[in-house]
Amino acid sequence: MAIIQDAALFHLVRGTLGGEVTIYERNGQIIMAKKRGPSKQKPTQKQLEARYKMRVAAAYAKVIIQDPDLKAYYKSLAGPGQNAYNMAVKDAYHSPEIQNIRLEAEEVVVTVKDEFRVAEVQVRVVDTEGVLLERGRAILGRNGIDWYYKAAALPRGARLIVVAVDLPGNESTKELLIT
Repeated sequence: MAIIQDAALFHLVRGTLGGEVTIYERNGQIIMAKKRGPSKQKPTQKQLEARYKMRVAAAYAKVIIQDPDLKAYYKSLAGPGQNAYNMAVKDAYHSPEIQNIRLEAEEVVVTVKDEFRVAEVQVRVVDTEGVLLERGRAILGRNGIDWYYKAAALPRGARLIVVAVDLPGNESTKELLIT
């Protein structure tokens, strides 16, 4: 490994040259090093899961950019050096986050965050024995974050099960015990 100083050419170059040498920047210093080969260690379970998740996200992106409307949506969110495919992969890789569930009288208010778009929020009310009392879709509020569901009844001891789904179909689930 070599640290490059005062070489104008290397301030513009990044990447691998000839499959032998890699030039990169770390902490403001330009470094030239021998190109790393593949790891000889077996991948961990977490690495295998991340690889699988990336494969699924890439497959989603390949299909989704065939739809002109969705391609235009993702392209509108792309920054410099990014495209619709990159944004679709990023969206498919991350699930929506249910940040909060609160009760306001007979109304369930769910705060959901997703970097792109939440497609739907479903609410189920289950009693203490696990019997489904009611279910339905919540409606997106004006602020674009809170979803509202008007419940017929919210008996004590029952559980609210909230499922948030984003555009690629990733689901997040959160439960709340009604006290």
